[in-house]
Amino acid sequence: MPDPASRARTLLDLHTAPEILVLTNVWDVVSARVVAATDGVRALATASHSIAATFGYEDGERIPLDLHLDMVARIVEAVELPVTMDFEAGYGDPGGTARRVIEAGAVGGNLEDGMRPLDEAVAAVEAVVAAGRDAGIDFVLNARTDAFLHAPADADRGRLVEEAIRRGRAFLAAGAPVVFVPGVVRRDEIAALVGALGPQRLSVISVPRRSLPVRELEELGVARVSTGPYTQRVALTALQDAVAAVVGGGSLPENTRDLN
Repeated sequence: MPDPASRARTLLDLHTAPEILVLTNVWDVVSARVVAATDGVRALATASHSIAATFGYEDGERIPLDLHLDMVARIVEAVELPVTMDFEAGYGDPGGTARRVIEAGAVGGNLEDGMRPLDEAVAAVEAVVAAGRDAGIDFVLNARTDAFLHAPADADRGRLVEEAIRRGRAFLAAGAPVVFVPGVVRRDEIAALVGALGPQRLSVISVPRRSLPVRELEELGVARVSTGPYTQRVALTALQDAVAAVVGGGSLPENTRDLN
């Protein structure tokens, strides 16, 4: 397995390349191995929501950090590709948590701002960047702003874009290489964010039935698209459909493959 500094550099290069980085979020060792073995996959991302659900916890830092990190370390050990971890809002200590994330072998991570005051959110970004620097790696921080996620349904979309830009620029200035804006799916809003933050600076999540195709996101200059908890939901949907078929008198899907 390449050393952490090499994996971190590879992950950073994948974010800055003209070709969009597609990250399929995983939640355990077998999902990581299946995704890593798929043609075209160049890196992995963990999903905090999905790892929490695996152990019976709700999302939102309810899973103990030690348990969360243990699963991430197992995933890192199981694959050769760079791994980036969603460590939510940093479990109360973004810098300290980032150091533990790096010790677990991940070379990048998501940090959400929770719409805290901007100076606090920037300080958290700076602490994570410093943790990577102290560890001697280019830790790839996907600095997340919840401007869209925390907004009421009737919020002015133009003002949400402006706030995401304001926060995103501050995070980039603090050392984050990429800004994650979950909740943004419209072409005009994505184009505005890329225009303000720069190409290969914006990260988005693919939402079933709502998001643009990956190819179109790439054309707009998006750096990265991930799948978040939706990958696990795809797997669980297939499981429930298969169960319903068998219970209903049928059989398992004929295209089932031996993936484990």
